[in-house]
Amino acid sequence: MDAERPVLVLEGIHAGYHDLLVLRGVDLTLAPRSMTAVIGANGAGKSTLLKTVFGMIRPSRGRIMLRGMDITRMSTVDRLRRGLVFVPQGRSNFPELTVRENLEMGAFIRRDKNVARDIQAVYERFPILGTRRSTMAGNLSGGEQQILELAMALMIDPQVALVDEPSLGLDPGMQEIVFAAIGRLRDLGAAVLMVEQNAVQALQIADRGVVLELGKVSATGDRAGNAR
Repeated sequence: MDAERPVLVLEGIHAGYHDLLVLRGVDLTLAPRSMTAVIGANGAGKSTLLKTVFGMIRPSRGRIMLRGMDITRMSTVDRLRRGLVFVPQGRSNFPELTVRENLEMGAFIRRDKNVARDIQAVYERFPILGTRRSTMAGNLSGGEQQILELAMALMIDPQVALVDEPSLGLDPGMQEIVFAAIGRLRDLGAAVLMVEQNAVQALQIADRGVVLELGKVSATGDRAGNAR
């Protein structure tokens, strides 16, 4: 397949909650091995956008394409099987399971025999998890839990990773570590769509920025300074 072909395409997405329309015709394209930061005010529709892409909210209009396949009506589990993962805002691990057990849960849709090998690779990429492998996830710091959740996403070799407010509640030092972990997702092959309130830091590591305003894309720009 052509490496330049978009991995994810949103066409005219309208979505919301019951009678409340939040997204109003969103068009968005993600290139392979790229990071796009979505910024905007509270209520702009940023988290709704990620939930719609993952299938938690069904759009009333528009189409979502993943590597050329229409996934607009596909279930979240089927999207996972096709390499679309979601790391939501707040803690989304299993607090009473160990780090290793959480990584095993991250691979729950897999049927191959390489899970143990890939867990070891996670320990090598994120040594902080290797040293805490037997620790209950609920006993990790907020930043360590965020890194664990990103590592859980890695366990299915994602094509697209949706990440919602990863720096929320973290001190500046841990924010840097978490953003570096998100960069690793991109470096390992995923296209990352990240919602982040810390616009300055998000845009420093992203290849592209998208401004969402009242449910519409109001501006985009890339690292080279091209904007529209």
